[in-house]
Parts: sequence; structure tokens; C-alpha cells
Amino acid sequence: MLAFVVVSHGEFARGVVDSSYMIFGSQEKVQVVTFQLDEDTEDLNRNLTAAVAHFDADDQVLFLVDLWGGSPFNAASRIVAEHTDRMGLITGLNLPMLIEAYTVRDKPLAEVIAHLEETGKIGIKHLELLQNDEEDDAL
Repeated sequence: MLAFVVVSHGEFARGVVDSSYMIFGSQEKVQVVTFQLDEDTEDLNRNLTAAVAHFDADDQVLFLVDLWGGSPFNAASRIVAEHTDRMGLITGLNLPMLIEAYTVRDKPLAEVIAHLEETGKIGIKHLELLQNDEEDDAL
């Protein structure tokens, strides 16, 4: 089973994981790391290392990170670079992506990453309402 480290600036990661549990139910092998205003990158590195330590040594691990190029991304990418055989990273964290990750966590890491890239994109939609006069024309 694929393990997840959900990482963000501030409490976003905690909120999205809590929301995912409300919708999908509690999940095993999910760790949350938040990077707070009063922390530095050493704290972040320590917290990420501790999160990964909760998993088995042979678990595949996917980091789901809020923002490309930020401190959480940079710190997590260094860990992934040391374990490319069993770790991966994807940014643009959102709730549909996380829920979808739970449904495909039995698949190989590379497949999950490709699938989540697409899921993240299609999770962004807008509501388009017809105006009253447009509705009349349709009748």
C-alpha cells in the first residue's frame, strides 16, 4: 500500500487531510507535515524525516505538496532524490487529488503519479449558469 506525506505551508495540509477523512474515511499510512511561520527549514527537514520514519522501510511513499518551488517542495524533493526507487512527489495538492490517491494506492508509484496529475487538472471546474433570457431562447 502506498504511503502519503501531505505537506503544506501553514495548516492547509491538515485541513485537506481532515476533509478527506470526512468524505472517504480514515486512512492508514498518511502523515501530515505543516510548515509554520515560526519554523525554519531545519524544522521542516526534521518533521519530514520523522513523517517518513512512521512508514515501513520498503513502503513506497508519495509526497503530496501544496506548491512547486516552496520550502516544503524543496525539502521533500531532497528526500525523494535520495530514494528515487521508492519515493515520488507531486504538487498542486487539492482535495479531489487526495481522495483519488486513496482509491489508487494499490498501484505502482509511477502510475499513481501520472493518474493524480490528470485528476488534479480535472478537479478544477467552474459553475456556468444560464441567464434567464438564455433559458427562454432554449425553450
